[in-house]
Amino acid sequence: MSTPTKTSARPAVKALRTAGGLSVRLHPRAVLTGLLLLLVALAAGVLLIGTGDFPMSFGDVLTTLSGGGNPGQELIVNDLRLPRVLVALLVGVCLGLAGAVFQTVTRNPLGSPDVLGFAQGSSVGALFVIVYLQGSTVAIAAGAVVGGVLTGVAIFLLAWQRGVHGYRFVLVGIGAAAMLYAIVLYLMTKANIVEATRATTWMTGSLSGRDWDQVWPLAAVCVVLVPVILLCGRPLAMLEMGDDSAAALGVRTGRVRIVALLAAVVLTASATAAAGPIAFVALTAPQLARRLTRATGPNLLPSALMGAVLLVLADLASQRVFGADQIPVGVVTGVLGGGYLLWLLANERKAGRV
Repeated sequence: MSTPTKTSARPAVKALRTAGGLSVRLHPRAVLTGLLLLLVALAAGVLLIGTGDFPMSFGDVLTTLSGGGNPGQELIVNDLRLPRVLVALLVGVCLGLAGAVFQTVTRNPLGSPDVLGFAQGSSVGALFVIVYLQGSTVAIAAGAVVGGVLTGVAIFLLAWQRGVHGYRFVLVGIGAAAMLYAIVLYLMTKANIVEATRATTWMTGSLSGRDWDQVWPLAAVCVVLVPVILLCGRPLAMLEMGDDSAAALGVRTGRVRIVALLAAVVLTASATAAAGPIAFVALTAPQLARRLTRATGPNLLPSALMGAVLLVLADLASQRVFGADQIPVGVVTGVLGGGYLLWLLANERKAGRV
């Protein structure tokens, strides 16, 4: 008499094998969630393009994007609003993906670039250019990238002890964030009224005035680094089982951490250079994506798409509720993300983890 087999409670996973013998594991719910998030991001982007002092319907925007609009519509859509939406989508992808990497490596839902000091490092680099060099927009962006990368290298070196481990990395990052924020305040005291106004505007995080000069560099960074991080997806998932288990499965834990974290740092610095420090997107996007997919692992692609959705919807809400360019998108994400952080901390406390 045969005994009944127990069914697994884990989500369904399908394995596909290509002609070359490469095995690819697909989570149907995660794939469906990713497709839905992509559709929501694109639809919200179209709505955002049609929002402003000269409103346009959803159909008019699609017609103009396909080349059927009149000259006035083409100017508004292609030259003024489309670059802003593309920057929002790319910045959201960068922050969502970087947040997923940091939370996976640190094994901490609070592990995020803006919590661990990387966004503050970019802010220091940008403010240094504004206050002491009176640099152009391009110079400010370059300063933000350099500041973010140097901060990442410094945190790596300080947290390194036979590898980079989550708990130590989080502690060093939080300490670096506090120190860098103090430097930001010091730089603000050294600025004159014009420089302080310029710095404050940049520090709030805004998509106002973004054009193709911000789109192309950010797109190039994404084309290079997003595939690098996605290729690290399977090793990062194995790292969640612990270093010993991952190493036994053939994962070079130190190399995977360094490559993934460096790519995430550059993505964060590039996103900050393009739009300023946008708060809490990198923190909330991976957690929301994980709850939607209900899949184990880092959920890299859903996190990237969730980041794009959150940033575009935040910008759309700010313009629809308060008017065009009245409230920077960084203020909206800060308010919503702060509420989410309080909820997350309350849940972690109930679970006895904090």
